[in-house]
Order: sequence, then structure tokens, then C-alpha cells
Amino acid sequence: MKRILIIEDDQVISEVEKDYLEASGYEVEIAASGDLGLKKALENEYDLIILDLMLPNTDGFEICRRVRQAKNIPILMVSAKREEIDKIRGLGLGADDFVTKPFSVGELMARVKAHLARYDRLISNNVGTHKEEIQIRGIRIDKLSRKVFVNETEIPFTSKEFDLLLFLTTHPNRVFSKDELFEKIWGLDSNGDNATVTVFIGKLREKIETNPSNPKYIETIWGVGYRFNV
Repeated sequence: MKRILIIEDDQVISEVEKDYLEASGYEVEIAASGDLGLKKALENEYDLIILDLMLPNTDGFEICRRVRQAKNIPILMVSAKREEIDKIRGLGLGADDFVTKPFSVGELMARVKAHLARYDRLISNNVGTHKEEIQIRGIRIDKLSRKVFVNETEIPFTSKEFDLLLFLTTHPNRVFSKDELFEKIWGLDSNGDNATVTVFIGKLREKIETNPSNPKYIETIWGVGYRFNV
């Protein structure tokens, strides 16, 4: 049974989420404060975390940063704050997704299922005996260990960053729209939500490009999308 941690100080919201998740067969725990949520997240094993942004004691940004340093499980951040900068910051700290309140329970459930399914595929794809690598002009990607080396220096990647880089490098010289990339990597329709892809493309460039402002690998095709050049 998949275990999910909800870090949310609004009892009504957390209980509704818990009821729906348990009805779908998940084991759910709730933490009503940031300090307690961080403690639970670091000391226990969960398959996914639903993380509110505005929390007493320790906010969602700090929790996301601390958890991501220790674990690679999906983090779904939720917030009533609609500013684009908050979403960009949350994704930049390692959140896998960002949902703005109010949202339907159906939307939340769809995102939870999509992230868990993708994480399961990630784990199963790591099982094997033969090492597979992709090498492109100074970049080496070890698909089995999910490690990335730039000029033989290992660069840390989050799960979603690795998924996006792997997808682009296994489909070189092809242009993908933001909507296509969101669907391929996050397993959901974008519904016009393009900021997530933009943030992750920026993070990839920071990690693999010599000059992120003048990228040689990941090219922006204005009005269309992105292309990985080989």
C-alpha cells in the first residue's frame, strides 16, 4: 500500500484529502504544522508528499528544500498563493508539481496517481544487469544509476530534472512544445500551465550549459518549444 504524507494546517482540507486518498487505497498520515511535517518526512518512509506552502513554524519552501536534499520521492506542493514567483521558487527547490488552491479533489487525485505511476516506472526501469549510457558532447547520462556527468564531473539532478533531460536526449533534434513536454514528463494535460516546463528547462541549462544564457544543447524555438541539439 502506498503511503502518503499530507502536510497541511487547514484541518478541513487535510481531512477531505485524506478521505479521498484512503478511499482510493492509500495509507495517509497528516501533519498540521511545518515542524511536525518536516520531522515525519525525514524520519519515515513515504511514497509521496502533499505539501502546503503556508504553514506555521516552518514553511513549505524550507520543507521542500530539506526533504529534497535527503529523498527523491514526489513532492506535490499546494498553495492559495497565485503569484508566479512562488510557483517558480517551489519548483526550483525540487517540488515535482505545484497546484493552486482552490482545486478539485479530482484534479489532486489525478496528479497523485500520475506522479506515483511515474515514480514506479522510474524504479522499475532501474532494475537490470546491463549498464546503459548516453554520451553527447561532454554529457554522459547513466540510465541505470540515473547519474549525469558533465565533462566527467557528476552533477546532481532531481527525479523530474533527470526525466526531462533523458527524454530530450533520447529524442534529439526534435522540437517539443511545452504542452507536449508537460504531458510526457508529468503525465498530465498542461491546461495551459507552461511555467513548470519553463522552470525545469532553466534548471537543466544551469546544470549542463557552459553559458545558460546562450545555450548550445537546449535550444528555444520561439513560438514552438524546445529542441535538444546533438
